[in-house]
Amino acid sequence: MTAATTTIRVDRQTHHRLLELGAATGLSLMDTARAATDALYRQRFAERVTTELDALRADDTAWTAYLADADATQLSDGLT
Repeated sequence: MTAATTTIRVDRQTHHRLLELGAATGLSLMDTARAATDALYRQRFAERVTTELDALRADDTAWTAYLADADATQLSDGLT
């Protein structure tokens, strides 16, 4: 079953850049827009995590508790 679609409006420069990105990777315009959206989503997530970790580091008590929790939950699978 094909996923439902919708139409979005973008300026010509954005449309051109999406077409260029798609041509360079062999992806359709829809797949290129999806990949760009996913990349932005991951970037924003990483920024939120960084901000939250910075806030923890700024509070010595909270940072110490965070590290203690991390040590207590390490898996014995050898991964670090």
